Amino acid sequence: MRATLLLFASVLLMPASVMAQGWDVYISNEDGFRVNFPGPPTVTETTFASEYGIALPARVHTVVRGPERYSITVVDYRDILRLADERATATCPEGYADERACGLNNAGRGYWREEVGGALLWATFGYVERDAVVTHLAWAWQDLVEGHEIQLTNNADRSRTFAFVSMHQNRLYILEGTVPGNRPPPGLFQQSMGYVEPDGTPVRYQTVYSNRSSEFPETFPGQALRTRRGGGAAAPAAAP
Repeated sequence: MRATLLLFASVLLMPASVMAQGWDVYISNEDGFRVNFPGPPTVTETTFASEYGIALPARVHTVVRGPERYSITVVDYRDILRLADERATATCPEGYADERACGLNNAGRGYWREEVGGALLWATFGYVERDAVVTHLAWAWQDLVEGHEIQLTNNADRSRTFAFVSMHQNRLYILEGTVPGNRPPPGLFQQSMGYVEPDGTPVRYQTVYSNRSSEFPETFPGQALRTRRGGGAAAPAAAP
């Protein structure tokens, strides 16, 4: 978390006039988040290709301020089980278990478990593939929701991108702020990410939230049961 603390410190050192210029809390009850934006965003409907090629509905909330760009992409994974199962049903002959289309027992039909469990990594991989230098990549959390923190330096214009990818209640959140290389980092934007209920009430957890174990406790339990060699199950080890 050292890079996060350094970024936050740099934000605190910014002149107050710069920080306050046009920034306000933006809440999307429909997409379940709140964040500080430098002005009202434009909302665009789009689709997002999952790791296994399912087109998922998504919305992009964007603010462009001169050479600076701020956006949050919200991808809806809440219907992934049905969509994956429908694709497997349509592409797999009866009694045939094609590994990629149908999925294995542990993967779920249509690989829905891989889709849910790998969503964070899949979105993060999109940043790694860019024509840019990855200067920071770490597991982190915002508002006690786990995610991946990414920082890039663009090879073409030396601009810097700061991103945070998280998943909450089966929705994928891709928060991205890009500024010129000579501007302060978009820390006010990145550090303000939070989550809300449908009525706008802020969500707050007492421990770090993981979408996999929270939304699918039977599929992604908090602690797996160990099996001894030679058969038989061992009880989970006691917490230290």
